[in-house]
Parts: sequence; structure tokens; C-alpha cells
Amino acid sequence: MRGEILMQLAQCPHVHVTQDAFGNVVAHYQRGTAAPRYAFAAHMDHPGYVGEEFLGGVPEEYRAKKPPTRDFGAFAMWDLPACEVKDGRIHSRACDDLINCATILALFHELERTQAAASVMGLFSRAEEVGFVGAIYLAKSGEVPHDVTIVSLECSSERSPGAGKMGEGVIIRVGDKTSIFSDADTRALTTLAAEHKIPHQRCLMSGGTCEATAYQLYGYRAAALCVALGNYHNCGPDTTIAPEFVSVADVEGMVRLLVAAALMPATADPVVALREKLEKGLEKYQKYA
Repeated sequence: MRGEILMQLAQCPHVHVTQDAFGNVVAHYQRGTAAPRYAFAAHMDHPGYVGEEFLGGVPEEYRAKKPPTRDFGAFAMWDLPACEVKDGRIHSRACDDLINCATILALFHELERTQAAASVMGLFSRAEEVGFVGAIYLAKSGEVPHDVTIVSLECSSERSPGAGKMGEGVIIRVGDKTSIFSDADTRALTTLAAEHKIPHQRCLMSGGTCEATAYQLYGYRAAALCVALGNYHNCGPDTTIAPEFVSVADVEGMVRLLVAAALMPATADPVVALREKLEKGLEKYQKYA
């Protein structure tokens, strides 16, 4: 996965790429003099076998049936299709979180295609499924400036309460079961989605913890976006192992929102805009005080 990401990034002349000692990849698109406002983060790993040990959250009742696996050398995964697009959905043995690694790559390619003057970062982390290990390593390293908001990009099980509905747009995550994320940045992303007519949902996740929580623990401002996911961690109906799937339209909306955020002027402040809107009401009605 990392090899493919590095190959894709090598096609973007305005993206500077570094790799830390743990194997996380940090990419920075820079065209012009602006400083980055956002770093979009996704993890490269997915549940699977390393030797005889299974790593990642798949209940024992699914694994007990001994579904077929495919050997990739250093690891093994369920023997499922790599990628199939049908009926407006992407089906794969690993949508979580490879889909959002792909959206970050699509962001960089679109900025290059349009020769956009912008500054934005992409973070590709390892070992999220076993406790945000790569994200914590990256946060502790200080590789990302602390005045940059890190936006965690996730796939969220559609079956979880409050997760949002597949096909109804990008999910702007207010928080997860552990943390509430940056109010100002959540509002900014919601405002952008509305202005660009990008279908979106605003949800507080009742279950699951994402990398945004990990980054916040180390002093970063954080926000989160996700797309609804079917067959989370390959857990299909009747304890069968099945491909994960997401909506193509939701993924396209995610890319559009990332591009809009990357191009947002550094001076844009949704807090100020909302305050000014409310103060107009104060001016209008304070005569009744």
C-alpha cells in the first residue's frame, strides 16, 4: 500500500514527500507562499494476519469459521476481490481506510491538474488498527506544525448509531465516542460543504474512536470526515466474511470537500462570519431592550 502511495505521489511535482522511521508517509503540496491550514490523515492498514496472529478488530465468531485467506508475504488477508465497482458502490477486501488514502491522492492530483496555488498536507499512517500506533509516533515527532488542523478521514460502519447513511453524502464528524473535535474547524468544513453544494451529514459517532482523538491528545486541533461503510472489517451477514463497500458518490463528495478545504483562504473564519450574522440581529432588535 505504501509503495503505491509513494508511486502516486511521485507523479505530483509540487508534493514534497518524507517517510519517518516508523514508516508513516508525510506529503506536502506547496504552490505559492501560503502556509498549510489542514493536514488530511488516513491509515494504510487493515485487519489481517501477521504470521499466526490476527491483528485488528474482527470478532472471534467470524474468524472461527476459518474463511479462506490470501498470502501476501509479510501478511495475509481474507481471499476477497481487491476492487469491484458495481451499482454505484466500490466493493473491496479493504475499503477501511484505503478509500481515504485514495481520496488524499486524488486531492493532490486535482491540485496539480488545476495548477492551484495552495498549501496542504497528507498524512498516511501505519498500525491504526492496533491502537493508533503510527499516528501517535507521528504526533510525538512534531513533524506536523501545531498550527495545522489535522483532519482524520475514516470509513464508519453504517450499522453504528449516529454513523450516517450511505449515499447521503460526506459525514462531518462532530466527535467520536471518546472526544469532541474542534468546533471552529467542524463549522468551517460544514460551511464549505454547503457553499459548494456537496451532499453532507453532520454526525456525532456513538461508537468507535478515530485518529482525531489520538492527535488531540498530543496537542493538535483535530476534525474528522468519513464515508459510511458496509460490512465493516469484512463482517458480513450471518457471521460471514465479505467485501467492504462504500458509495462512489460519497467518495466523490469527499474529494470535492478536500479540494475546497485546500483552496479555502487562510483569512476565512467561520466563527467571525457567524458572529457578524448574529450581531446584525442584535442591531435590529436591541431597540426593544
